[in-house]
Amino acid sequence: GPDFELQQPQDKVSVTAGETLNLTCTTSGVSPPGPVKWLKGWGSGNETVYDQAGKFPRVTRVVSESNTDFSIRIRDVRPEDAGTYYCVKFSKRLGGLDVLRHGKGTVVSVHAKPTPPVVSGPNHRMGLGQQVPFTCTAGGFFPKEIDVKWFKGKDRISVQPPNITLGRTKSSYDMSSTAAVTLQEDDVRSQLICEVRHSTLTTPLRGTYQLSKALRVSPSVSVVADVPSPVEVNKTMNFTCHVKRFYPGDVAVAWLENGMEIKVENISQPVETPRGLFELRSVVEVQATEEKNGSVFTCRVVHDAQDPISGTATLWIAAPARG
Repeated sequence: GPDFELQQPQDKVSVTAGETLNLTCTTSGVSPPGPVKWLKGWGSGNETVYDQAGKFPRVTRVVSESNTDFSIRIRDVRPEDAGTYYCVKFSKRLGGLDVLRHGKGTVVSVHAKPTPPVVSGPNHRMGLGQQVPFTCTAGGFFPKEIDVKWFKGKDRISVQPPNITLGRTKSSYDMSSTAAVTLQEDDVRSQLICEVRHSTLTTPLRGTYQLSKALRVSPSVSVVADVPSPVEVNKTMNFTCHVKRFYPGDVAVAWLENGMEIKVENISQPVETPRGLFELRSVVEVQATEEKNGSVFTCRVVHDAQDPISGTATLWIAAPARG
């Protein structure tokens, strides 16, 4: 009848993901035959959120058997539930339904927390003094405003504003933030922190990254004789290779005499220093025969699959006193 009215009083409703959404719709006056349905969207792209006939697992009526209160509850709201909802009264006609009345629409926004931030670094180690980009990502949040801060230990790193993009479902946002860090020797013990603040969070979310995963510190290599030169003939002496201040600890040491590799009995192992770097000493024992005069001893170090680093020393023999 003409005295039939439909009220959908809510203009805008904001709800947090996971909560229950209440949408209000009541009717008054004499109701002609035909269903009341809830639609999300209007026109060709609309979807039916609730009608009495269908199965809608997350949707229940607030007053189940009422003929005047068609309010619904949608539980466990998701970001993709955002949109405009219409309460619609249809009237029956031969072969179908006509829209008799509809509400002016309730705009629903779903506030969603960002996922915990994840910090990623370079896909191979980088040397000291190199500027290395690190990326922090978090997703699935609404509204769009988000605040990202970076720290190296306790020190704030200044960064550009994050790059914010619309998520897959078009109803939440993703963000990516990049920080450039110049690697230093003491970063073996440093931690990067990406801190995310959002209106849905009571405390910031943090993602961390141990800089030791990205850092390479190349060793210094030197060879030292235990006896001053020149060496008495036929004396037994040692050359020591000092491999200092490197990270990570994977290293291969070889000895060469005049460019030819020589066998060394004791395989030396790296030792960690208090600051988290490594060092190593390798010793080769040599008998100072006359034909070894002028021989060059080389300690060749391959660290973290990089080009070799070498140290050398030359053996000088003292000529025996003749006569």
